Amino acid sequence: MQSFKAIGLMSGTSLDGVDLAACEFTLENGRWSYLIRAAHTFPYPEEWSVRLSGLPSGDAVTLARTHVEYGHFLGQLAKSFISSTGFTPLLIASHGHTIFHQPENGFTCQIGSGSAIAAETGLPVASDFRSLDVALGGQGAPLVPVGDRLLFGEYQACLNLGGFANVSMESHEGRIAFDICPVNIVLNHLAGKLGLAYDRDGENARKGKVHQDLLEELNQLDYYGQSYPKSLGREWVESCLYPVLIRGKINTVDLLRTYSEHAAFQVTRAMEIAEVRKILVTGGGARNCFLIERFRHYSRNEFHLPDNSLIDFKEALVFAFLGVLRYKGDSNVLKSVTGCSRDHSGGMIFNI
Repeated sequence: MQSFKAIGLMSGTSLDGVDLAACEFTLENGRWSYLIRAAHTFPYPEEWSVRLSGLPSGDAVTLARTHVEYGHFLGQLAKSFISSTGFTPLLIASHGHTIFHQPENGFTCQIGSGSAIAAETGLPVASDFRSLDVALGGQGAPLVPVGDRLLFGEYQACLNLGGFANVSMESHEGRIAFDICPVNIVLNHLAGKLGLAYDRDGENARKGKVHQDLLEELNQLDYYGQSYPKSLGREWVESCLYPVLIRGKINTVDLLRTYSEHAAFQVTRAMEIAEVRKILVTGGGARNCFLIERFRHYSRNEFHLPDNSLIDFKEALVFAFLGVLRYKGDSNVLKSVTGCSRDHSGGMIFNI
């Protein structure tokens, strides 16, 4: 039996904060198991929310400087988390914060310098998990499916409802995964127009009405007709989806309702096409009661919501696991998922 302790750091596109999870992984008789020993979300100070959201339209010097400063910020959070929990990890694995994701153009960019995190904590750090995959011709996303296969094999599919909904499942081609549609990146954007950080439990969406013409136009966006491997980024939302949302000058509550219906339709449609029934649901969107209700309206699938620690910290858990696999030199990215030329061990390790 082998045991590995690691901390996973995750910052999602919805900019709600940095998730940290202190995890212990055990490998026994070829099977992996896990425990989340401690976990916490550090909300972003307004300064960092503003800085990160403005980077895509900023200049190169600002991007380079922020990459390093954000790494020190993450390192300080990790150091504080370690001090408060007493958890001593083998390494820290950091996803970073995505600024650009354009695999069709051969690049992706997650900021948060691994060397700065290592300098702050004095611990080995694994980071930059996506760029090798893109260099090998892959989408660079999603990366969680290795963890889904090895840690959550009792489910037919693993559905994550974060900034984007993505799914991972086994098929005759091996493990496959893809982004289904935007979720919280859009819902939180709309909630912001109501002066809210997010629409708690989908309360405002529940009050709205569905605009059928808008719903049909959203469902006809070209992305939904593409085959996997495929992935989404902020750029697609801004260039392809937001123009459709604002075209009809619909009030915000009705937009929340219509978009929730769109997300529920696309997610359940993907599940039906894949012919999966037992589905693990995690991510911030799993707490959106109204959205889950709409899933169950469209589908008879078994949507399993685990305990809150797994709902909130599964991605941080899996990135900690990807860091352990990278440390061991094992493959942590699957070509069947991303479309790259071969399975590989992605991520760069910084040792102190």
